[in-house]
Amino acid sequence: MPKIKLLAIPSDKYAVGKYRILEPYLYIGEYHSDDIHVDVAYDVPDEDSFFNGYDVVVFHSHIHRKSHEDNIKRIEWLKLQGIKVIMDIDDYWNVGPNHMLYHSYKKSEHPRRRVELLKISDYITTTTNFLQNTIRKHINKDNVFVFPNAIDETEKQFIPNPIKSEKTRFGWVGGSTHLSDISLIQSGFSQIGNQYKDKVQFTLCGFDTRGEVTEIVKETGEVRKRPVRNDENPWIKCEQIFTNNYKLVSNEYKTHLIKYKNEPYVKNENEIYNRNWTLPINEYGTNYNHLDVVLVPLVDYDFNHNKSQLKIIEAGFHKKPVIVSECLPYTIDLISSFDQGVYNEKGNALLVSPRKNHKQWTQHMKKIIENPNLIEDLGNKLYETVKDKYSLKKVSKDRVEFIKTIINN
Repeated sequence: MPKIKLLAIPSDKYAVGKYRILEPYLYIGEYHSDDIHVDVAYDVPDEDSFFNGYDVVVFHSHIHRKSHEDNIKRIEWLKLQGIKVIMDIDDYWNVGPNHMLYHSYKKSEHPRRRVELLKISDYITTTTNFLQNTIRKHINKDNVFVFPNAIDETEKQFIPNPIKSEKTRFGWVGGSTHLSDISLIQSGFSQIGNQYKDKVQFTLCGFDTRGEVTEIVKETGEVRKRPVRNDENPWIKCEQIFTNNYKLVSNEYKTHLIKYKNEPYVKNENEIYNRNWTLPINEYGTNYNHLDVVLVPLVDYDFNHNKSQLKIIEAGFHKKPVIVSECLPYTIDLISSFDQGVYNEKGNALLVSPRKNHKQWTQHMKKIIENPNLIEDLGNKLYETVKDKYSLKKVSKDRVEFIKTIINN
């Protein structure tokens, strides 16, 4: 069989681009080069000749950075040339009304356009079986295949290098769209912070004052962006939750924090709260070295059910235990370590029922504080759960077999 020539088109160089296109296909190009030659392109010219010689085109959000109609025409042209078109998708396109992108997505007709691209692509790759079924229902086709997000265990940021502390450190790692999720733990921070103030530390990883707000001009319907103000910055609102509106920290530290400047604070290890500023995509995984327990809250509704379990996978490769919302996608891999207070040896996480957000976050954090041996035990169990299933080496091998199969069809 001649070598397959594949063109991979990431949507960006960051989170989605990294995990869905860049890492898997660059890995394939390096370690499966006998079978597949891979080229990566960000800005693809709208010229037919650019695609000469390719057998497969894989894209996430677009092929050309032009209009939606241009992308539709390109996919139709590629199919006429016998070039297989794979669209990758990692998220549900119908965001809920409490999502920060809801209004802009609605105005731009993002959901309709995503579905149109899905319907005309030869194949679709996605992250979980649940999202696979969601896509199939919308496009009425079975050409949807699951390749989960995966970790390269040789990547420096995912090689554990834990930083020790006398305190039990609970933390969250993620992006700025999770304010409603973090709100689920509000009472837990307050109660644990007051009861165990000298024994714990809460760490918020990813803090940033940069960003933009998308607005719709009421008179004209124009969609425009402007810099985010402090009073509407979701990171600042998250920090207020972590600190019980700064009541848990000293007055001196509060004064430092509300300047919102990326400047060191020498007494930080004595405080109950720690702010970790945002890091580049190839470094953010080092945040897990500053934590003992990872908090993974998620509001229990349809849009979130279609997400991937990447936070669980990352924590697992760092051998960190998780306290996590008991809903999809996290229930794909997680088993409760306690059932009505009784320890379950097969369990690999502490799960919080959506009906018990008001008390179980507190209960599970307290359980960890009073039983610190659970940190290593649950961390190792989670590592065993993810280390093979979500290894980039394993998932890339599965992708190669899939690509070889569709070429032979």
